[in-house]
Amino acid sequence: MFRALARRWKQLGRKLTRDRRATAAIGGVIYGALRAIHGTQRQAEGSSDFETVLAREHPAIVALWHGQHLLAPFFRPKSLPYVALLSKNADAAINAAVVERFGIGTVRGSGGRVRGAVAQKGGARALIVLRRMLHDGVGVCMIADVPKGVPRQAGLGIVTLARISGRPIIPSAAVTSRRRIVMSSWDKTSLPLPFGRIAVVLGEPIHVPADADDALLEEKRVAVTLAIEAANHRAIELAGARP
Repeated sequence: MFRALARRWKQLGRKLTRDRRATAAIGGVIYGALRAIHGTQRQAEGSSDFETVLAREHPAIVALWHGQHLLAPFFRPKSLPYVALLSKNADAAINAAVVERFGIGTVRGSGGRVRGAVAQKGGARALIVLRRMLHDGVGVCMIADVPKGVPRQAGLGIVTLARISGRPIIPSAAVTSRRRIVMSSWDKTSLPLPFGRIAVVLGEPIHVPADADDALLEEKRVAVTLAIEAANHRAIELAGARP
């Protein structure tokens, strides 16, 4: 019985994400809830000065892990334009509706993988669009790990974007002391709760040369993985959150 109910709920969710009005309404509710919760939170001492760092490196590729995306919109210079790369699947439509409410543009595609079926998923096209946006002075917020892949391992897509655009990757993490982690989700999505401390940590910029070969791209991919993990551990420590 429970499996049947779960299937029905999933089917209902898919129908809602295909309805633009429903998607916009749900996105508005989530946006309002996130704003209300954020209003009760305070920034942890020792957090990075994200305004200064991101303004200095603009336009940059801000990289973070899946699961921390609900906090990301609050930590950017509001005077600077940004876009976020989101998946093309129906479930991401609600994420897009939320992000756009924050005044952040969206590009739909799969930028984590750069080989195989990526062209069919729109990944190659997404990277081309993002390169143009960076060239035009628009910053990019990009989830570094690949959807449904190995959590907290950067994909080649983000280092490829850095190579073709010439713009730096900024490893980043945002953690709140009061959160509910969705253990059933592959990426362990973190749901912020009211009255917590938020720690934001930005690592040193990572540059990828335009002539980087496959071996150097892999080296940079590993470097991005380690840098985001280091930022994440530091943010957990500053926020006083459980790992």
